[in-house]
Amino acid sequence: MSTLIEIQDMSKIYNPGENEVRALDRVSVTINRGEFVAIIGQSGSGKSTLMNMLGCLDVPTRGTYKLGGKDVAGMSDNELSNIRNREIGFIFQGFNLIPNLTALENVELPLIYRGVSKSMRRKLAWEALKNVGLEQRMEHKPAEMSGGQQQRVAIARAIAQAPPIILADEPTGNLDSGSSGEIMGILQKLHEDGRTVILITHDNEVASRAKRIIRIKDGRIEDDSQVSGTDM
Repeated sequence: MSTLIEIQDMSKIYNPGENEVRALDRVSVTINRGEFVAIIGQSGSGKSTLMNMLGCLDVPTRGTYKLGGKDVAGMSDNELSNIRNREIGFIFQGFNLIPNLTALENVELPLIYRGVSKSMRRKLAWEALKNVGLEQRMEHKPAEMSGGQQQRVAIARAIAQAPPIILADEPTGNLDSGSSGEIMGILQKLHEDGRTVILITHDNEVASRAKRIIRIKDGRIEDDSQVSGTDM
């Protein structure tokens, strides 16, 4: 597999100087296309900061981040925004759905910002919702759906335009065990279909569903290993 993400000596420092906080401290990691990686750590470990870097939501204080061979660390805000729109599908713990829009309209919304035509938006949104098993709930609003169904709408929104990277931040954090299993099954299927899936979590059981686990503590990578029994 070819290299998709290459991070070298990345640091994120807040309040530089005597009282500085190193949210990330000289992190180096490589992720290949098509991998299913879990980044696990407790609150304050640096995993959320690393997610922000990987998702081009923030830039490092020091070090390099290459995405598909391009140096992301030196990009402008507009360039970072374009990368997020084209390359990354985000899934968040809080779903982030618009309450007064239907499931179909929620999935269509980001496609409007990307300049997709109305007919194509409808087609892509319909197919994405069907892929997560919500073809019977497309006209329902978030309040009319369970937490697991809302998260499936959020996943459909993330995958509608087939971004190569899925970045999931605690996607099961607000769900019961049954819904959590369904969501992890969808993420595994996306991986099997060729997407690069990066999962941020504090839960060892959730992380074990990935093919590779990166453990982070105090802003540094503590362990990086393949999950036992995989063919990676």
